[in-house]
Amino acid sequence: MKRIDLNCDMGEMPEALADGSQEALMQYVSSANIACGGHAGDAQIMRTTIEQALRRKIAVGAHPGYEDRANFGRIELQLTREQISASVHQQILALAEVAEQCGTQIRHVKAHGALYNQAARNREIARAIAEGARRWKTDVILVGLAGSVMLEEFRAVGFPVAAEAFADRRYERDGSLRSRRFQDALLRDPEQAAEQALRIVERGSVVAADGSVVSLVAQTICIHGDTPGALEIAAAVHRRLTGAGIVIRALTTGK
Repeated sequence: MKRIDLNCDMGEMPEALADGSQEALMQYVSSANIACGGHAGDAQIMRTTIEQALRRKIAVGAHPGYEDRANFGRIELQLTREQISASVHQQILALAEVAEQCGTQIRHVKAHGALYNQAARNREIARAIAEGARRWKTDVILVGLAGSVMLEEFRAVGFPVAAEAFADRRYERDGSLRSRRFQDALLRDPEQAAEQALRIVERGSVVAADGSVVSLVAQTICIHGDTPGALEIAAAVHRRLTGAGIVIRALTTGK
């Protein structure tokens, strides 16, 4: 029986908490990556998001990014390895403290935005993320782009890893994500995103922007909470996967 984790970046938009759309989206995923106060979020948003995740019985994960709220952590910063490591560590600690107060634990760590994209191709940055997490503990899953060097670096530091693919992002032929500079970087149509998610699970591949077929193996698929129409996309992905007999389940270290 095939199974997959569906994860979503959350705790990033106060308006999504206020209008109920964030918790509504949680019914379709199995893991929440919660902003830790770097690119977005604060202690109250973290608490509310964790409480929602607990009500929906989905896994809680940390989502550290560059501390650059003006650009939502999506601009590459030139920081030292130590600066990145320290920042990741502090962000994880911030979420871990709130999680403990809520009676739960962080199950996984996934970097955000530019930090994630840089780590997918830069071993030093990937190692810095892992070292930051290691200052906290190592019995947590580190999530990284399927087929990228970041997974190798995470393993080298001693972490269990999960390879990630994306339902709502277009790919390049080398397996990297198409830059958001391009208008077609996001898959906004729910059925297109659902078809891509199903292909990832069943065939282990995606069709890149140039039409080439890219092989990838993933244990988790992301749906971005800030993608326009995210709720409809998540519903379509969940419907298509479960309709194909695929089990949606949070990551475990034994996976």
